[in-house]
Parts: sequence; C-alpha cells; structure tokens
Amino acid sequence: MVGDTSPWLARFPVTLFTTVMGMSGMTLALAEGERVLDLAHGMSTFSALITVAIFGLVTVGYTLKTIRHTSAVKAEWNHPVSLAFFPAISISLLLLAAVALPWSEPISRGIWITGAALQLVLTLAVISSWIGSRAFVHGHLTPAWFVPAVGNVIAPLAGAQLGYIEISWFFLSIGLLFWIVLLAMVINRLVFHDPLPERLQPTLVILIAPPAIGFLGWTSLNPGLDPMARILMNSALFFLIVVMVQLPTILRLPFSLSFWALSFPLAAATTASLRFSTLSGSMFHLWLGLVLLVILTLTLLVLLYKTLKSLASGSAF
Repeated sequence: MVGDTSPWLARFPVTLFTTVMGMSGMTLALAEGERVLDLAHGMSTFSALITVAIFGLVTVGYTLKTIRHTSAVKAEWNHPVSLAFFPAISISLLLLAAVALPWSEPISRGIWITGAALQLVLTLAVISSWIGSRAFVHGHLTPAWFVPAVGNVIAPLAGAQLGYIEISWFFLSIGLLFWIVLLAMVINRLVFHDPLPERLQPTLVILIAPPAIGFLGWTSLNPGLDPMARILMNSALFFLIVVMVQLPTILRLPFSLSFWALSFPLAAATTASLRFSTLSGSMFHLWLGLVLLVILTLTLLVLLYKTLKSLASGSAF
C-alpha cells in the first residue's frame, strides 16, 4: 500500500476498524449470553467500555492519517483489497448504536443515523467502484468483499428497536441480495482460481457472518421463527462447520491484522445461536452459543494481545 519508509501514521490501516467490529460483536454476544442466563450486565458493560475506547483511538488515528497523509488514504481506496474495508467504519457505528441502545436511546439514535447515512454512501461508492471503469481480476476477490454490501444487514439490529422499520428493511434487503450474489462469486474464486494468499486466508471466516447477522436482522424486524429465519440460521451453522475444517490451517499462519476477521463472524454466530435458542427452546443451540461465547472470549483476548504486541513492534503495518 505504501512503502516501509513512510511515516508510522501513513501506514495506519483502515482495516483496524475491524477491531471495533470484533469488540462490538463481543459486547452484543456477552449481552445476549447474560440475558439468556439471567445474569447482571457486568461483562458486557466492561466490553462496551473497551469497545468505545478502541473506536475512539482508531478513529482519531485514521482521521489524523486522512488529514496529514491524504495520498496514503487514496492509495488504500484504490487498492482492490483494502477498498472493501472502508465500510467497516460505518458498520462500526451501526454496531455501536446497538451496543449503546440499552444505556441511552438518544445516543444510540444519533450514532445509528450517522452510521446508516455513511453506510449508504460507502456502499454506493464501493459498488460504483466495482462496476465502474476500474479493472478487477479474480485474484482481487476475497471474502472481505462481503463487508461493504452485506454489512447492510447490521442496520436492523438497532434500527428496528429505534423505530426505523422501513429503512431497516431497505438495508437488510440490500445486504441479503448482495450476500447471494457475492457468495456465488467468492465460491467460484475459491474453487476455480488460485488459493487465497496466506495473509488473506483468515478472511475465509467472514463466510459465517452474512447469514448469522442476517438471521439477527431478520428476527429483529420479523420476530419469531419463520422459514427464512431458519434458512439463515442453518446457513450460518453450515459455514461455521466449513470454517472449522479450515481453521487448523489458518491458525498455523503468522499473525496479521487479517486475523481480526475471525472475531466478528464468530461473535455473530454466537449471538445468533443464543437468539435461536430463545426463540425455539433448542438446548442444542443454547449450549452451542455458550461454547462459542467461551471460544469468542478467548479469541478476543488473544487477538488483543497479539495486536498490541504487533503495534508495539510496528509489524502490524
């Protein structure tokens, strides 16, 4: 993206917003677990505070980069891989709106409106770039391409409770439509073309996120378990199994920021399993959700430690 001689701030990557997505997902998963087990909201509150702190630090860092190193930001935008991560900014806001909702509806509403507007702008910008005059090849396509368009399914998590029903359906419709389109493209790329580079192999875990978060969005707008909700939940479960088969290979790779791709999909699957257990009374999904919650907690602790270590050494960039 930029050379090793560039200043540290110029190498501050937009992909760091995936840490906010992961921590937000962790907070929502903990809150769901506390609700299911009828526990106090201590752990989710602590996680929410850490999430807000990380979001503040990453936002300040990337804002400074935008001001002082505009050319480096343009280079990221023009990069076929990092382009897909720019909507992680707006997705982080939509997730933070859901995190803030139990504590303050006005704050949640303000964050959600800002995030929804930015999400629409970034979705249009990225899709316009995809279908515009730029030339992309099959090697540019990775599961990270789910982030810009399919990230729209996150809007209903807080939007439905805030009363933005039709707007939430609008975003959910976009996300589910592009999930189907991009899923076919990504599977084609993974099956018929060169394997993903090592640094991008952790993004395979993103396959879990669209149906899992789609299930949460769908049941937020359409309470209960209808056939579509079951299809989304079982699709998420299937991709969870697929990823588990690939996980030993992924975990042998050297750490990079792309490993944060593990966090949010795992959090989405955890929350979805716990939500499904509540709606259906399924003990299998309850225990699956609780096991995933433990794995998610351990994963986030390792990711935070590895990230802080790599930031200190400068290897993260």
